[in-house]
Amino acid sequence: MTAFGLVSMIVTGLLAVLAWTLSSSYMLNQRTDSAVRQASANARLAESRLRHGSDGLAALLTGLGSEAESAVLLVNREQWISSGNQIDPKQLPRAFVSMVAAGQPARQRTVLSGTPVLAVGLPLPTSAATYVQVFPLRDLDRTFRFLSWILVLGVIISGFAGALLGRWAALQALRPLIKLNSAVATAAAGDLAVRLPVGEDPDLAPLARAFNDTAETLQTRVERDARFAADVSHELRSPLTTMVNAMAVLDHRRGQLTGNARQALDLLSSDLTRFQHLVDDLLEISLADDSGSADKAEPVDLGAVVGEIARHYPIPAGAVVETTGRSMMILGDRRRLERAITNLVVNAQQHGGGLHQLSVRAGGADNVRIEVDDAGPGVPDEDKLRIFERFARGSPATRRSSDAGSGLGLALVAQHARDHGGHTWVEDCPTGGARFVIEIPRYQS
Repeated sequence: MTAFGLVSMIVTGLLAVLAWTLSSSYMLNQRTDSAVRQASANARLAESRLRHGSDGLAALLTGLGSEAESAVLLVNREQWISSGNQIDPKQLPRAFVSMVAAGQPARQRTVLSGTPVLAVGLPLPTSAATYVQVFPLRDLDRTFRFLSWILVLGVIISGFAGALLGRWAALQALRPLIKLNSAVATAAAGDLAVRLPVGEDPDLAPLARAFNDTAETLQTRVERDARFAADVSHELRSPLTTMVNAMAVLDHRRGQLTGNARQALDLLSSDLTRFQHLVDDLLEISLADDSGSADKAEPVDLGAVVGEIARHYPIPAGAVVETTGRSMMILGDRRRLERAITNLVVNAQQHGGGLHQLSVRAGGADNVRIEVDDAGPGVPDEDKLRIFERFARGSPATRRSSDAGSGLGLALVAQHARDHGGHTWVEDCPTGGARFVIEIPRYQS
């Protein structure tokens, strides 16, 4: 925009200067020639009157100087005779007066009493006199001023037009890159189905094809991995169910076991429970990857969901469950929302020093906000983004339990929030500890 605007102003400025120079010179020359011809004719009349005597000379000069703001001066025998607009001969430029007095024709532009004028002096050799006529240039000066303003305004308009043209050209040139940037941002957000139009541009078509091939390869790989995780999870559920049932039988007869056997049974039960949670999380996240959005979109009252979780999940004594706001309705899948909130509650109890508060409130005019506060030491700044990645675990210094989990619980929370058009993050809680937040667009009925 700056380049186009400056170039446009420079070009139109040069043209404006050229137009001003040519037009002003032409109009001024025309006015000067006309004034000289008129002054020459008037001088001949005055000279003819002087040859036949001075009778009627005053009336003649009065008629010659009848034009508004004009003046006629006649020097006869060193006596100045004036008519028309009375001016003092001393106001005339000294060089002009001296030249006319020396018997040479002269003309000069000057300003008398704030009015631009053209003075024309002609010697009258047969009468030993000098004729001077002053022509006003006020109309010509107004024309010059009007023309100059028009040219300046044209240069300014041309600069703005050049800037607009530069903006249009930049947008046209950058439109493919803007589309590429938007597509890359969309792919980075997880939507690998985005594609770029190839078009016929020889420079951008290879880039578009390369991006499309890369996105398709990544999408295929992600879908294959999701299917693999789903298949493995399904295949593991049957033997896992058998193992869980067998563990229940052994646990029922733990009184018949020796001390070492009971200890081994407890370790096996703990690992089996962890394994079962891992399989469930893998199956859940593979289903989320496969669907890519909320499975059953229906109006859901998050306040009721949180109340249901508080009634059926063991919320510790002293924890606060709070629901504020009039409408907590969102459009989504109730099962997945319950799973996301439950994961945050479990994370607070197992890894955050215990649940401090679970609340649902309005997140501005268009969002519903779920907050889960824990009583732990908080999450370091360098881990606030990483903990929502798959298989990510907090640093050993901040873990509150020997069981670090599968590393998929918070990743599922982030996945479910994205699929509902929202997002999740962790921040420092005002009362200490960490505050996990899910924000989802409100349902507009």
